[in-house]
Amino acid sequence: MDTKKEIQKMFLLELLELYKTMPVLWKKIPPNPLTEDIVAESLSLLCKTGDGLAHAYVRLDIHEREITDIEILQSFIHLRYVDVSKNALRDISPLSALTHMLTLKADENLLTTAKLDEMPFLQVASFSHNRITTTEGINHPLLEHLNLNNNRIKEVTGLDATKLTRLHTLELRGNKLESTDGIYLPCIKNLFLAANVIRRIEGMSRLTGLTTLHLRDNQLESLEGFSDSQKLLQYINLRNNLVTSVKEPAKMKVLPMLRALVLSGNPCAEQDDYRLETLIGIRTLERLDKDEYTDEERTEAEEIAEQRRIEEEERAALELQIMHDLASMPSMGMEEEEYEAYKSSVRSESTGIRLSNQTDLNEAEAEGANSEAEESAPLAAEDQ
Repeated sequence: MDTKKEIQKMFLLELLELYKTMPVLWKKIPPNPLTEDIVAESLSLLCKTGDGLAHAYVRLDIHEREITDIEILQSFIHLRYVDVSKNALRDISPLSALTHMLTLKADENLLTTAKLDEMPFLQVASFSHNRITTTEGINHPLLEHLNLNNNRIKEVTGLDATKLTRLHTLELRGNKLESTDGIYLPCIKNLFLAANVIRRIEGMSRLTGLTTLHLRDNQLESLEGFSDSQKLLQYINLRNNLVTSVKEPAKMKVLPMLRALVLSGNPCAEQDDYRLETLIGIRTLERLDKDEYTDEERTEAEEIAEQRRIEEEERAALELQIMHDLASMPSMGMEEEEYEAYKSSVRSESTGIRLSNQTDLNEAEAEGANSEAEESAPLAAEDQ
């Protein structure tokens, strides 16, 4: 994917977001506070109250009513399941009074913040398709799933790892993040960061509990930044980024449990040796994109990796010998700077010559082995 296509894609995404908010932007919404009558017709699920001494309705569902004010809900303290999606809310602070609330959905409103007082029992919170610009003020001790998709968040701040000890799924798709930094939550298992403008992978060493990572539709060119402390990470989706080199995925070999990787839509995926080079770089992989690796592919990757290891050892040994030889080389009256430049030149030439000779020797041995095999083939046939 080239830069021009990426810019066009980002423009279309921005246009789509603008289209979604057109009714709100172009139509002035008059004050429309929530009334007792609307609440009454929207309540359901009769349950015992927390103290067990009475009964109360604990579910509230109010959709597409263009409600602008929910202050009245402060008195409905027994509510546990609240859904106020698809309204015109700019403020949800009255919900802080609902200390028994377990789930909250406030999608498709006009919120600029998801801040609430600490809710002691809140487990699921969803604020997708709003205008939220900050992650501050979301520290609820039992929160397990947080959805902030399709907002205007540029960086992640304020998520307290000492408070969010149960948060296992965080969704931040379709925001304006440029980095993965700021998500210092060791308990997170599933992290969804697709459709941002992420250019850098940062802060990964703190995400030690991560098992699934979605980074598709971003602007990553480098895959530097993963950490060997991420011992549980098994699945990474990097579809539609800007990774060019087939060598780049090898930077993820530090992940001991990585089993599935998606790189389709990147320039590197168009290269002939894409699948093989990716497996050589990450030996733990079982699946690349939609296809699992075959036994034949795995065997070929192992053979090439072993050959490269041997060649690297030979190169290192040659370098060591050259360094030893240079250490005893006389200066022949040269100045120190000139002498060092001379030794550097000799080192480069010597390395090239010796490696070339070694390559010629390896090829000669291989040709000899092939000739012997050809000569013995007729004899073997006669024996049969």
